Amino acid sequence: MNKLTIQRRAQIIGMLVEGNSLRAVSRMADCSINTVTKLLVDVGMACAEYQDKALRNLPCQRIQCDEIWAFVGAKAKNASAEEKAAGTAGDVWTWTAICADTKLVPSWVVGRRDAAAANEFMNDLAERLAHRVQLTTDGHHAYLTAVREAFVHEIDYAMLVKQYGAPVGAENERRYSPAECIGAVKQPVSGRPNEAHISTSYVERANLTMRMGMRRFTRLTNAFSKKVENHAHAVALHMMFYNFGRVHKTLRVTPAMEAGIADHVWSLAEIAALVPEPIAKKRGPYKPRNSN
Repeated sequence: MNKLTIQRRAQIIGMLVEGNSLRAVSRMADCSINTVTKLLVDVGMACAEYQDKALRNLPCQRIQCDEIWAFVGAKAKNASAEEKAAGTAGDVWTWTAICADTKLVPSWVVGRRDAAAANEFMNDLAERLAHRVQLTTDGHHAYLTAVREAFVHEIDYAMLVKQYGAPVGAENERRYSPAECIGAVKQPVSGRPNEAHISTSYVERANLTMRMGMRRFTRLTNAFSKKVENHAHAVALHMMFYNFGRVHKTLRVTPAMEAGIADHVWSLAEIAALVPEPIAKKRGPYKPRNSN
């Protein structure tokens, strides 16, 4: 089997993080889709493992959280009850957190939009923070219990509950245009959150970056993940590039540099090098075949 050079791997990763689909990358890089998929899986696992270790004891002060929708295999209306129960098809949600100051994404979880995923997400986030923070989420009720159990009372927490007007236009128009947001209510939940910093603007913009940077998140197209595992690998790769390899326009450094956990902008080759080299198997002595 031919082995990709580090430069070729970096080239393919660059195409993936700029929003191209697997098949488009396969055509542009002149390699099989199996090669691209295998690289996505390998580098996604390596990126998740690296960030799990690196994103610890973070100096964040203000955190915003949100969820972003996608689907795997088929949309929920087209998936069977068995597929939805097994998690192999239907809706999949990515829970994301962002530091409002450094723009670092310290934690994310891929799963359902339920209490179990909310608890996993908040517990993971709490373990990565160095001290008390102000947290803002949307009005999803699963956050209430999850935040209380993960942070106990060591947090200043508020919800930003958006209010939407009645949908207008024909039915087909409403499918493509969301209802108009007519207001937002700031609801302090625990601690003493600063009202001026009760916002989810940064995390919502980060979610837009996800939709632009991962083809499988693009709405109203035939681009979607076939497996939830590959969906999670793509998210891990995106977060690695966003946190460590992409200069933020406002900060002029990467979020990881701003947070003090990196001292340079990571190149695509460095990200590709996170994948451990395969260990060559030792071959036994040559034994000639008997010829009769």
